[in-house]
Amino acid sequence: MGIVAPNGIGAEAFWKATESGDSVLARVTRQGCEHLPLRVAGEVRDFDPGTLVEERFLVQTDRFSHYALAAADMALEDARLGRADYEDDPYSVGVVTAAGSGGGEFGQRELQRLWGQGPRYVGPYQSIAWFYAASTGQVSIRRGFKGPCGVVCGDEAGGLDAFAHAARAIRQGSRAMLAGATEAPLAPYSVVCQLGYEGLSTAEDPERAYRPFTDKACGFVPAEGGAMFVVEDEAAAGRRSATVRAVLAGHAATFTGPGRWEQSAEGLAHAIRGALREAGCAPEEIDVVFADAFGSPEADAAEARAISEALGSHGSKVPVTAPKTGTGRAYCAAATLDVAAAVLALEHGVVPPTPNVFEVCHDLDVVTGDARACGPRTALVLSRGQMGSNSALVIRKGSDSPA
Repeated sequence: MGIVAPNGIGAEAFWKATESGDSVLARVTRQGCEHLPLRVAGEVRDFDPGTLVEERFLVQTDRFSHYALAAADMALEDARLGRADYEDDPYSVGVVTAAGSGGGEFGQRELQRLWGQGPRYVGPYQSIAWFYAASTGQVSIRRGFKGPCGVVCGDEAGGLDAFAHAARAIRQGSRAMLAGATEAPLAPYSVVCQLGYEGLSTAEDPERAYRPFTDKACGFVPAEGGAMFVVEDEAAAGRRSATVRAVLAGHAATFTGPGRWEQSAEGLAHAIRGALREAGCAPEEIDVVFADAFGSPEADAAEARAISEALGSHGSKVPVTAPKTGTGRAYCAAATLDVAAAVLALEHGVVPPTPNVFEVCHDLDVVTGDARACGPRTALVLSRGQMGSNSALVIRKGSDSPA
């Protein structure tokens, strides 16, 4: 896997901050956003795309694709998957990503040139760089992947759905798939669009802006970044001596309609049961839940109810965490960062805490304060979208992970 997150670039830096419960939420500093009502966000800092991506790809792409290109490189290196491994059949490797807003920063810049200077000044890449499919396209072109490529339009839950699409491609004969999601929604035009979201937090204090599952919940804080993963058959990874970090065991998705948090409880519970069924996993086998943690009272209550309904009596006992409260909710990429955190939690045998959350007002065992050493082996990752998509993914400890 490869990670570009507000709290760290790369798995090691990301995990160190996540395990420590560091919160990197801060005032928005992106140019042109200073006067907007959104005050707090999770920005990716110390990321220099010029040192990671060739110039010819940089000029064609937006920030969200820069993150994807860099994360894809990290994932391929981590998997020891080089061109020599697929040059005999480039059609056997594909890419699937999810994205919500696409390249808003690039698109806004070119539109400003159109209206300010005229059509001659609009770059030729305007037609593709803003498009939510740009990351899938550019990663596949840059790496020479000619296998099944796609983009999941599954609302914010698409970040989890991408793994299911990748797994299906493997079952249908693909050798390997790059799967994940990255987002870069912190540009003026993109922020203005987000101001229409009822759940967006406009709080001024970074420590109080995003507190799901508490009576102080006032919405979510947006973020940028994301993660990419190499998904393949375990035997294929073994032949290449690649480390199997985790196993995708089960997935399911449902749709309950926009703005219907009450109905989303039943839909999310149904998705959880479906994922458990595909994984052949009993509720009591789930050792940790990585929550969606939307941050509004109604949405949080629905998620707590879904966990209780799907996991039964185990739902109030299983550790629940939401590391994203320290980095922000990166839309489609939020789920992929949760998967990364879950993989690392299984590897290290601890459940990371939920930053900035203290007094929980739901019947959930939310991990707060410090990380909890409990040796988890199976994790449940949840994601929901504001338009009504619900998704659940069960992952198990990899065979090559530390005991």
